[in-house]
Amino acid sequence: MHAPRPPLACVIGEVDLVRALGLAGIRSAVVAPPGNPARWSRTVEAVLGWSDPWREPDALVERLVAFGTKQPSPPVLYYDGDWDLLLVSRHRERLGTAFRFTVAAADLVEDLVDKARFQGLAERLGLPVPAGVRLRADDAFPATTGLSFPVVAKPLTRQHATWKPLVKAKAFPVQDPAGLRALWERLRERGVDVLVQEAVPGPESRIESYHVYVDADGGIAGEFTGRKLRTHPPGYGYSTALTITRSDDVAALGREVASRLGLRGVAKLDFKRAPDGRLHLLEVNPRFNLWHHPGALAGVNLPALVYCDLARLPRPAATLTADGIRWCSLAHDWQAARANGIGLGRWAAWAIACEGKSGFAWDDPLPLARAALWRLGRAAQAGR
Repeated sequence: MHAPRPPLACVIGEVDLVRALGLAGIRSAVVAPPGNPARWSRTVEAVLGWSDPWREPDALVERLVAFGTKQPSPPVLYYDGDWDLLLVSRHRERLGTAFRFTVAAADLVEDLVDKARFQGLAERLGLPVPAGVRLRADDAFPATTGLSFPVVAKPLTRQHATWKPLVKAKAFPVQDPAGLRALWERLRERGVDVLVQEAVPGPESRIESYHVYVDADGGIAGEFTGRKLRTHPPGYGYSTALTITRSDDVAALGREVASRLGLRGVAKLDFKRAPDGRLHLLEVNPRFNLWHHPGALAGVNLPALVYCDLARLPRPAATLTADGIRWCSLAHDWQAARANGIGLGRWAAWAIACEGKSGFAWDDPLPLARAALWRLGRAAQAGR
């Protein structure tokens, strides 16, 4: 008599999360847009049709439930974007009929995804966030914000459709009140509210993060720390290169913040280290993310820990066996390196030596290549 097959993982997200699961021998079904590299990983058994979780959440929920209920045992559900997270949190009862998953409390998810709500929560709990205020597009520009310049303006949520036409990076630095008013005028035309926060000096490479899985009983099942190396654009950009670290003060503060928030499930806590060494909390993301790929290579596979808990299997070891593990996005890091004055030969040698590469591994080489071919095909069709 054959033993029952372990459940599938069902991933709403990117190839690095699929890779972390694959490193633990866990097979996946993926929910990703056409052309997404995750669709071509050798560890993927099924690809579900795509609906945008922001624009079409009900359609995506129904597609997921239809898939999950057909499986021999409920799949373990993963999500790695803010709108994926909100989809799972807001439809947790419906999805819970077909999947196993862990997610933070509903009110806490809403507080953490919205930057203005998080600012208020952090201030009430005494968390070390920079001072900040919300600017509403419908209100008059305030006579004073009470903040010290320079400041950084951030969209309240990661809704790229309204933010990216104005600003290509995740945030916009402002040097003085006149600059803030000019930015606010542009944002008001599009009805975009922002959080304005006092800037923490230093480059993006001073951003350090704490990654944790807190189990249902409140115990820390696994944790690790890391630091950004490069982003694109260079200022307030998206991560293109990073490294796993062994930072005791980041881990200690991360544990304290997670405890004060009452977190359950997985989370990434971003801090920026000021020139005086103090850590300032920037955001808390209670979801899976690309860092879980290099974290797994370093010995702490948080997605695998979640899988084993939900599938009622023994947990794997979760001990950091190697700090200094590096990860890069082959598709984007060359642009970031060039902006930092690094030549192609030097960057290529560094990238080849990286232990983790998004969308490429010698035992799973096709995701990035197939995605590139798909884009070339689309471009050729558009040019006809």
